[in-house]
Amino acid sequence: MAFNDWDEVRTAFQVARLGTVSGAAQVLGVHHATVIRHIDSLEGKLGAKLFQRHARGYTPTEAGLDLLTVAQSTDDQLAQLANRIRGRGNEMTGELIITSLAILAPLLSPALAAFREEHPELTIKFLTDERVFRLEYGEAHVAIRAGNPPDQPDNVVQKFYHQGFALYASKDYIAKHGRPDTLEEVGDHMFIGSAEDVPRAPFFAWLKKHIPERNIGYRVNQITAARPAVLAGLGIGFSTTWAEGDCGETEMIFPPRPEWNSQLWLVTHVDLHRTAKVQTFLAFLKDWSTRWPVLED
Repeated sequence: MAFNDWDEVRTAFQVARLGTVSGAAQVLGVHHATVIRHIDSLEGKLGAKLFQRHARGYTPTEAGLDLLTVAQSTDDQLAQLANRIRGRGNEMTGELIITSLAILAPLLSPALAAFREEHPELTIKFLTDERVFRLEYGEAHVAIRAGNPPDQPDNVVQKFYHQGFALYASKDYIAKHGRPDTLEEVGDHMFIGSAEDVPRAPFFAWLKKHIPERNIGYRVNQITAARPAVLAGLGIGFSTTWAEGDCGETEMIFPPRPEWNSQLWLVTHVDLHRTAKVQTFLAFLKDWSTRWPVLED
């Protein structure tokens, strides 16, 4: 039997989540009799019991768990839609949600701090994760992504910063082991490689293809773990030129190569791209990035 009463579904969702009628009533701001009436009505429309009633509360049946899964997804999407709607205004207030790879946090944080100082009424939420946040669901206002140009529909993609990767070693490592003369003859030198069978990062893929396995003595599953390993003297490893530019503890062993480097992109959803909040931040970040190191041709 079809039904279209979201209030009843939302009520069942809260009962399943909290396990009691009283808890759901408190969260929803309704009387407990309303919660019971919604559950009874929904079960009648569906022709199935959604909960097992017992002295301690309500436990979802198999049908109730199916409903909980759908309701959770719907509730999440409604919350994400609300984020998108709130981001459409012209006020420089509320949240500005930015997502990027974790490796970029040291590069971006000074820019975010300066932007926040100019716009103190904004709350900046900076999300770093390996997964791609969905701009179409309002999970972020601005995404900074690496690699090939993002091709998700309804996104505005702008070329941003060209990030250089080179091979570095700590000064302690160099003092103990010296330097390899070429990447074709690395001798007994140790390298820091990827723990993935098929590395996604282009520099790790290059390393797996060109450096003998016996020379890769330490492996990491994320590039953020490579730099600490280099500093600890575990071997020669990749790091960004911007991170090592002023570092007194490391030395460049081999300079950046085109096949190692990574293009960064600014990505926004078309619904939010023209809002004052997003446009102001994009202009600020582009200007700020002009002081970052530039790769030599």
